[in-house]
Amino acid sequence: MAKKEFKAESKRLLELMIHSIYTHKEIFLRELLSNASDAIDKLSYRSLTDEGVGLSRGDFAITVTPDAEKRTLTVSDNGIGMSREELEENLGVIANSGTFRFRQELDPEKAGDTDVIGQFGVGFYSAFMVADHITVISKKYGEEQAYRWESSGADGYTVDPCEKETVGTDIILHLRDDGDEPDEYSQYLREGTLARLVKKYSDYIRFPIRMEMTHSRRKEGSPDDKPEFEDVREWETVNSMVPLWKKNKNEITAEEYNSFYKEKFYDWQDPLKVIHTSAEGTATYNALLFIPAKAPMDYYSRDYEKGLQLYASGVLIMEKCADLLPDYFGFVKGLVDSQDLSLNISREMLQHDRQLKLIATRIEKKIASELKSMLEHDRENYEKFFESFGLRLKFGMYENYGINKDKLKDLVLFRSSTGKMRTLKEYVQDMKEDQTCIYYAAGETPERIAHLPQTEAVLDRGYEVLYLTDDVDEFALMVLQEYEGKSFKNVAAEDARVQTEEEKQAAEKQAEENKALLEKMKTILGERVKDVRVSTTLKNHPVCITTDGAISMEMEKVLNSMPGAEQKVKAEQIFELNTEHPVFEVLRRFENDEDKLKKYTEVLYDQALLIEGRSIEDPVAYANNVAELLAQ
Repeated sequence: MAKKEFKAESKRLLELMIHSIYTHKEIFLRELLSNASDAIDKLSYRSLTDEGVGLSRGDFAITVTPDAEKRTLTVSDNGIGMSREELEENLGVIANSGTFRFRQELDPEKAGDTDVIGQFGVGFYSAFMVADHITVISKKYGEEQAYRWESSGADGYTVDPCEKETVGTDIILHLRDDGDEPDEYSQYLREGTLARLVKKYSDYIRFPIRMEMTHSRRKEGSPDDKPEFEDVREWETVNSMVPLWKKNKNEITAEEYNSFYKEKFYDWQDPLKVIHTSAEGTATYNALLFIPAKAPMDYYSRDYEKGLQLYASGVLIMEKCADLLPDYFGFVKGLVDSQDLSLNISREMLQHDRQLKLIATRIEKKIASELKSMLEHDRENYEKFFESFGLRLKFGMYENYGINKDKLKDLVLFRSSTGKMRTLKEYVQDMKEDQTCIYYAAGETPERIAHLPQTEAVLDRGYEVLYLTDDVDEFALMVLQEYEGKSFKNVAAEDARVQTEEEKQAAEKQAEENKALLEKMKTILGERVKDVRVSTTLKNHPVCITTDGAISMEMEKVLNSMPGAEQKVKAEQIFELNTEHPVFEVLRRFENDEDKLKKYTEVLYDQALLIEGRSIEDPVAYANNVAELLAQ
C-alpha cells in the first residue's frame, strides 16, 4: 500500500512531541500502559451489555515483552482493538483521542467502575523518543480482519491488512541504537528496568500487567553439600492493581500502612501518624499521608524537596507535587489520587487550576486538624513530632509577614520554667490573676536562661517564663504580637520589670543619690550602651543588661549572624547596677579615681555580656583588667 503523509502541521507537532513535550524518556511506558488500560476498560464496559464479549474482568491483562535479539519491546492488550478507520483516526491524526470520545459517550448508569485515563491522544507518540520504528497490530472486537499500522516517525505511516488471532492490540517498538550515553535505549530491554518502571508509574492500573521474569532456583536432585542452580522464566503480575488508599480504612491494618510507607518513601521507621482521607464534590480525591517519626537528614537544608506524589486515576503523574503542601507542612510524606486534575499535554505537570487549589486547601486543613488532635489526645507522640519538625512550624508563623500565624499558633510548643513543653494556650490558662503579659527569655539553653538575673527576678514573683532556645522563637512571638489579649514581654526588656510602688520610689532615690557615678560610667561605655541605671530587679547579681526597643540582645545576635547581613543591627542596651551588691560600694569608693573606675566599669560590663551568653570585644583587655584589680 502507498505510504500516506502526515499533514504539515502534524509533522511539526510530531517532531515537537518527540523532542520537547516529555521530560523523561521512560515516560513512554507509562503512556503505552495507560492506553492499553483504556482499551481494556472500553471492552469491559462493552461486556456489561454485550454477552458476546465472552470475557470477564478477570480475563483481561496487559503483557510487556522485551526481545534483546530483535531489539524490540512489545506492549500487548486484549482490549477492544482498533479498526482500520480507527488506526487512521487515532494514530494518523495527532491529538485525536478515542478515549476522550469514549468518555464523552459514557453512560454513567452503566459505567460501573470504568476509569479511563487518556484524554489528549498524544501519549502513543512518546514511544518515538525511544523507538525509530513502531508497528501496531490490532484487531477490533466484532471484526474478522486485523490491520498493521507502521511508521518511522514524521515521514508518515502505512496501514495494511494482516493476521491476528485474538482481539486486542500489540504495539511493537523497534528501539533506537544507543547514542553517546551507554545503555541509553538498551535499558528498556531489561526485565528489571521494565518492572521498576511499571511499579513506579503504573503500579495501580486496575488490570494485571504481566511480564516473563527470570529467577534462579535450585535444581531438583542437586546435593545439599554442592547445590546447583538454574534460571527459570515465569510469568508474573508486576503491578499491585488495587491502590491501598482506595480500600476501606476499616480493612487496612497498621502493619499494611507501615509497610506501604516504608516501601514507598524509603524510611526504616514506622510513621508517627497516618492520615487516610478522601473527598467528593468539586474536588474529588483520595489521599494517604504520613508524618515521619524523624526528620530526614536534609530536612532543614536547601536540598530538601517537599511534595506529595500525585496520581491521576492510579497513574503516577508527579513524584513530588510541591503545590499540594505549604512549606510549614513540608515534612508530610504521601500521595494524592484524583480524577479531576487538569493536566498538561504530557501529563507530567499540572495546570494550576481551581481543583488543585481546592485539594491543597483541604489537605492543609486536614493535616492541621490531625496535628491538633494529636496534641490534645496523644501528647507524648506530639512532643516527639515537635522535636523533629516544630522548628518548621515556628518558621511558618514568622515567614511571609506572619500571614499564617493564626493557623499555627496553637500547634507550637515552647520550653518553660515549669520544666515542661507548653503551648501558649496552656500558659495563658495557668496565668496568675495579677499577671498581665506572657513572659519569655531567650538564650542558648534552658539552663543558661534560668540563671539569667532578669529571669530570676520574674520567677521570684511566681510567674512562669517561656524559654526561647530556637533562633526563630523570638521572631515568631514578635510577629504574633499577642495571644488571647496577652502581650509578650522579654524579661530582659526595660519595661518588663515588676515592682511595687515602694520599690520604685527606692530605686528613684538611689538613682538620684548616685547620679554623678552613673553618668561617669555611661561616659566610659560610650555608644555601647543607651543608658546606665540603678536596677529595680537585681538581687543576687551585681549587674545585668536589659534592652529598650524592639531589638533584644538575642535578636541582635541572630540577625547579625545571618548570611549577607552587611549592615549590623544593634540592640539599645541598658546597663543596670545592683546598689545592694557589695561591688557597688567599691564603685562608689573609686568614683573619683578615673583609672580604677574605668577598669571596674569595663570589667562589670564585660561580665554582664558574658551572663547574656555574648562574646566580649577584647578578651585580653578583660583578663588584664581582672588580674590588675585582683592584685590590689
